[in-house]
Amino acid sequence: MKHRAVVSAILLAGLALAGCGSATGSQSSSGDPDGRLVVWDWKSGDASAAAYIDKAKADFASKHPDVTVEFVTQPFDQYYTLLGAAIQAGKGPDVVLFNGGGQIRDRVDALLPLDEYVADDRQRLAGWEAFTSDGRTYAAPVTLQGHPIYYNKALYEQAGLDPESPATTWDEFVNDCAAIIESTGADCLALGNKEGYGIQFFMSGLASGILTPDEYDAWIDGKRDWESPNVKRIFQLWKEAGDKGLNNEGANSTAMFNDSFALFQSGKAAHVIGLMSDVGHWKDFSEFLAADELGVMAAPVATAGAVPSLPYDGGIGYGVAKWTTDPDAAAALVRSLTSTEALNAFYAEAGAIASDTTIDVSQAGPAVAAMVPQLSSGKPALHVALSSQTLELMGRLSQQLLSGSVTVDEAVRQLADSDQAG
Repeated sequence: MKHRAVVSAILLAGLALAGCGSATGSQSSSGDPDGRLVVWDWKSGDASAAAYIDKAKADFASKHPDVTVEFVTQPFDQYYTLLGAAIQAGKGPDVVLFNGGGQIRDRVDALLPLDEYVADDRQRLAGWEAFTSDGRTYAAPVTLQGHPIYYNKALYEQAGLDPESPATTWDEFVNDCAAIIESTGADCLALGNKEGYGIQFFMSGLASGILTPDEYDAWIDGKRDWESPNVKRIFQLWKEAGDKGLNNEGANSTAMFNDSFALFQSGKAAHVIGLMSDVGHWKDFSEFLAADELGVMAAPVATAGAVPSLPYDGGIGYGVAKWTTDPDAAAALVRSLTSTEALNAFYAEAGAIASDTTIDVSQAGPAVAAMVPQLSSGKPALHVALSSQTLELMGRLSQQLLSGSVTVDEAVRQLADSDQAG
């Protein structure tokens, strides 16, 4: 089975490289005679992103009419594997979509710094930090990605709770969960941890109520004390939520995208730590929950001195591969992909909270109205500061914590070693 998986990954990588910009003479990038740029992402094939892509392509075409742009949509679950194969080969797409944080920082050696190209966009766009490394910018942010705690106000009412006054402490939250489970039969928290992503959302969604402000800032700055009681408390609460039955059954076998979100929006769970932008978010949920039934709550406080805040960063952003034969045109395409007109279309159609701070979101509804004002005081999400290697390990350990096959102390020690090695 292992051999078959390796062969499959190689075949997938080979097929993906066949759609590269600078990979072959027949499929060249803009520096070659046929003037072509190839973009890899996992968004352009989504119907909700169609208007966004069309606006970006039109903006680019108006400035570079002799350059053809081809978007190649890759499957997200194979995306970074395929990109890794392209990086190893030293050839691939000209423009590449990344998640902010470790996924791009681990691959900056394969990218061109964009600082000289995006200087005029600095004030208009937010979320740059998630795409920087050692003071250089390697992608321009398309969205702002936060991790709000959504809740179902209708289930609160059924449980005799005040839907306008969600819990402000962890103990209150656990008590509210017990009331909801008993009165409605719904689970308290929708959790999908099949891929190990659940712990990332749990950490970032709840940590501002667990770490003190100084501890939080130190974590983001890379001064992480994994052995501190409050850091351990994050993983203790993760285990406690599982042990006390707050999560849906079979969380380790439930996919986050989109099974856990489906549990929430169908009323089978009262809370979910979701996303702020374009999937598993307010607009998705509004298809099933009326606007006045969808609430957003602050992280419940579990540690004295903690100050809850909305965790957010640059969500996704496009960068330029260092092997492109026309970096100027590739960088211009990145700017078109982050133009106000394109990003406004992404917000309007997909509900993306775009990086462009000039876009008016005042008509989006109560949930967005509750989130956007918090951006000015929000802090980066904790998991985004970690390397992809440490995140992968944390995912595996989180599954073991829920199953009881590892202790919190053992898990934290392994994570500390990984973080220091990275």
